[in-house]
Amino acid sequence: MGTNRDMAVTRQRFDVADAAPLLIDADGIVTSWTRDAERLFGYPAAEILGRSVRTLLAPEDGDRIGRLAESHRPLGGWSGILAARHRDGRRIRVMVRVVPTREATLTTHTPDPLSPAHWVALVSDATEAPGWDMSRTVLERMTARAPIGIAIVDTDLRFVWSNAALERFGGGRAHERVGLRLAEVQPGLDAERIEAQMRKVLETGEPVLDYEHVGRVRSAPHRETAHAMSFTRLEDDQGRPIGVYYTVMDVSERHRARTRLAVLDRAGEQIGRTLDVRRTAQELADVVVPALADFVTVDLLDSVLRGAEPGPLGDGSDGSVPLRRSAQQSVHDGVPEAVVEIGGIASYATGSPPVRVLVSGRSWCEPRLDPLSAEWAKAIPGGLGGPYGRDVPIAALGLHSVMIVPVRARGITLGISTFFRRDREDPFDADDLSLAEELVGRAAVCVDNARRYTRERDAALVLQRSLLPRRLPEQDAAEVAVRYRPADELTGLGGDWYDVIPLSGARVALVVGEVAGHGIDGAAAMGRLRTAVRTLADLDLPPDEVLAHLDDMVAKSARQEGPEPGAGSVQTVGARCLYVVHDPVSGACAMAAAGRFAPALVAPDGTVTFPELPEGPALGVDGHPFEVLHLELPEGTMIALHTDGLLAEASPDALCRALARPEPSLEYHAQRVLDSLAPARPTDDVALLLARTRRLPAHRVACWELPADPARVAEARKTTARQLGLWGLDELAFTTELVVSELVTNAIRHATGPIRLRLILERTLICEVFDGGPTAPHLRHPRTTDEGGRGLFLISQFTQRWGTRFLPEGKVIWAEQSLADQVVQLRLS
Repeated sequence: MGTNRDMAVTRQRFDVADAAPLLIDADGIVTSWTRDAERLFGYPAAEILGRSVRTLLAPEDGDRIGRLAESHRPLGGWSGILAARHRDGRRIRVMVRVVPTREATLTTHTPDPLSPAHWVALVSDATEAPGWDMSRTVLERMTARAPIGIAIVDTDLRFVWSNAALERFGGGRAHERVGLRLAEVQPGLDAERIEAQMRKVLETGEPVLDYEHVGRVRSAPHRETAHAMSFTRLEDDQGRPIGVYYTVMDVSERHRARTRLAVLDRAGEQIGRTLDVRRTAQELADVVVPALADFVTVDLLDSVLRGAEPGPLGDGSDGSVPLRRSAQQSVHDGVPEAVVEIGGIASYATGSPPVRVLVSGRSWCEPRLDPLSAEWAKAIPGGLGGPYGRDVPIAALGLHSVMIVPVRARGITLGISTFFRRDREDPFDADDLSLAEELVGRAAVCVDNARRYTRERDAALVLQRSLLPRRLPEQDAAEVAVRYRPADELTGLGGDWYDVIPLSGARVALVVGEVAGHGIDGAAAMGRLRTAVRTLADLDLPPDEVLAHLDDMVAKSARQEGPEPGAGSVQTVGARCLYVVHDPVSGACAMAAAGRFAPALVAPDGTVTFPELPEGPALGVDGHPFEVLHLELPEGTMIALHTDGLLAEASPDALCRALARPEPSLEYHAQRVLDSLAPARPTDDVALLLARTRRLPAHRVACWELPADPARVAEARKTTARQLGLWGLDELAFTTELVVSELVTNAIRHATGPIRLRLILERTLICEVFDGGPTAPHLRHPRTTDEGGRGLFLISQFTQRWGTRFLPEGKVIWAEQSLADQVVQLRLS
């Protein structure tokens, strides 16, 4: 009972206006005076009781009150603003509300209840409160008709008053709220958070403005709504808190618009961060769950994933459209709603919603899926797989609302995206569909860019693979490992190159080079130079002559193409190249450079040195001659060739440390050197070639000096046959004797100086004849009536390849024969 009494007293404090009450009899005589009236007018009770109320008013308003009394208008009540006189003579403005009463208990002068009417006047100072110029009735009407909800709660956070607008949010009428807490009025609402704000205002006195709360209220139980609330503490005359005054405004539309903008901002940040089709599709799915949907799938045409142009839709034999699941996301772990495994094929039948969307390019939305459960069971291949069995309607999973939006960019349909709601009870609406179309439209452009990039990158990689060695050739001169890292990460193309070229006599040529520029232009220029180097290498020219011919070709090409060169020509001028030849028989190494290079040599004991290689001019620049550096390398020496990009962010000392560190394999060594010196995304292309030199064993090389005597040809054949017998190559004796006979005979007949015969057993059987003559023999096709000229023709028919190699002291004519597998096994055993 005590608590109810206190609550009634508290509510009564809210019901009494902040005004000084006066009691006036029927003649306008003041019969009751209070301390509030004394503070307002300055008169003590002794000076004003028994006097006319006109004493308190200005003359003009005193006459006004007299006329009102004569016309008995106060019997119906009256309110307004009057001009009053303070005891000290100054004028004050007061708001007055006059209420008639017949209760005898209100006056000591007229105890008879049947006496004429008395009036209660509520007077308050309006001098500094212009907003109170209107009557209380008007103010009550304003709060009743206000578009925002207004309420007052006491210090126990129980309702003591609310306006009619608050009823729109549910919870009953205003008089039904009185004495209840917010949780009792709005069950299910997160009332604790709101009451925490009220308590904060009661404790601190600081108002809380525009506090936004999102939840479900009784008036809209199936949809989240947002409300902006402001809280202000109410105090009594002593400044003690007596409650909280708060306002509520529905800002759901503003909240949804802000949410949509936030989702769009997030989409702009997260979708399209990579040029990968699947990754982009998954980014779309991650953005929309759970912001827009509870479950989403993205199905793309298989041609899109391959980077190809999408073909006509629905052209299958059964009118189906094959789609591949590219991404999916759910609010539930494990994605239980998934209808097709990632990477599986979904073939949607013609006439189902997905195909209509694909063909028309228009979105499709169904707020309630129950009527379409049968149609969707047919549309999804095999029904819903996994633990739900086959042919399970979508509604069985609780998916009650769906949107299907085509993934279209630049007028091309790439696939479809499907949005489902499960946990949220509110279905998709037009705003949700508009947002989904905006998100999918942005993602579609990124998917199409990724598709185009995939296609172009695949083409670029094909070009790159055709320009660089796909695999290193087999040879016994050196163990080789290469690494390549282009600066253009997107295309994987660059202007640097490397090459390993087997030469005659079991030798090998090691090449690195670079041209200006990256991407397609740099790769095209690099391809031209690499092809030229390989062509010149087949001529068995020394390194300086190879570079001299390459320099002439670049300069001539630049002159012929003029001031507007074609693709790649600008990059070839000024290009650089390092050409190294290693001979595994003698251990000799010859190298020449066009431009500045710093090859490193790592001795078998780990010592790293940089040979003083003469710096030649860049290709096509000034035509100065190139110089050759001749070295003799011990077996096991590692030659490190690289382009400038390797040391773009590292020093030669760092290269020495990386090369000197022993590694279990040359491949691992090359990778570690690249990773330790070059960044993952270098600013310049990087080409690295490591070659560990080998020596052919002495028993696999046989050499004889022959006099220029035709009678010694037969002896040369016998010597060759004996050597082949030692190597277990008797099967090749006849062919090799023929080759030796023809080559030695030609040298005796047409050359001068000493003649030397050498047999080398490598991966092929190599026969070489050296003489001092400067001219090379030419292959002829003799007529049937010719008696001679068939020697080289026979050699070309019986051997794998043959050629001429020029030396400073003469030339070498050589021929190679292929070895059968069983012969190779015998030779290597």
